[in-house]
Amino acid sequence: MKYMSLVSKVQMSPNGPQFSQFVQGYWRMVEWGMSPQQRLTFLKQHIELGISTVDHAHVYGAPPCETLFGEALKLEPSVRDSIEIVTKCGIVPVPSKPGNPQVSHYNSSRQHILDSVDLSLSRMGIEHIDVLLIHRPDWLMNADEVVETFDALKASGKVSHFGVSNFTPPQLALLQSRMPELLVTNQVEINPFNMGVLDDGSLDMLQQARVKPMAWSILAGGRLFNEDSEQAARIRHTLQEIADEVGAQNIEQVAYAWVLKLPCEPVALLGSGKIERVKQAVESAKITLTHEQWYRVWVASKGHGVA
Repeated sequence: MKYMSLVSKVQMSPNGPQFSQFVQGYWRMVEWGMSPQQRLTFLKQHIELGISTVDHAHVYGAPPCETLFGEALKLEPSVRDSIEIVTKCGIVPVPSKPGNPQVSHYNSSRQHILDSVDLSLSRMGIEHIDVLLIHRPDWLMNADEVVETFDALKASGKVSHFGVSNFTPPQLALLQSRMPELLVTNQVEINPFNMGVLDDGSLDMLQQARVKPMAWSILAGGRLFNEDSEQAARIRHTLQEIADEVGAQNIEQVAYAWVLKLPCEPVALLGSGKIERVKQAVESAKITLTHEQWYRVWVASKGHGVA
């Protein structure tokens, strides 16, 4: 089977970049325990499947996942031309130490964004970032200052496009109101346990603007398999029921298909460093759920039927 044909390209916004329908997340790369060559091999394997977009953040990993990724790219620099690199800024972790009153916090100031971009570029050994996201909403965000910083980064050639992550509709609307171009995505959590972005209008707002979300934690960070609750039991039972109906290999594929059914056309973030699991996720693009099947998962999550 040629998996390439299963992974389509998605126009993230009217004048924005194209991403692969599945995006390879690298936030767990440290846990994978791979050598630089193994990392490069994995990268090339998912590119062959058609997964050309990769997701990073400057706070992921210790040692930084961006550095580990850069070590792999250094072995074959031409691979950079085959991928779209997304990274994020805005979270400032502060180690907890006795007697230290400082806390981790968010920072969307001009200097922090500029420093974060330079750090990411240096770690990965690249000259430009395809898409930079503000990782979390910052209640001290000055929208004018952020957009002026974006303009400076674009003019310098360091960043091509900009977006946000985990922003509510009003937070996104504030930043968008200062920008001449559309933010190209909002990376948000979407899974059968977390219906927040369905309920708060986030996905409606993106669909209205023809901007595609990036869906993270589709498998709910392992809750789908490990959580011992009535809700989890209902969701697992329903996903397995639908998997049997549609001929899916496992409930993971149904979870991905459930997210991909959304009319806002999200791209799906993958977190596994095992290429076989990545291949299985890609197969979910062939699964089309009916409206009834999609709502069956919704009912299993909510614990009640539609009104």
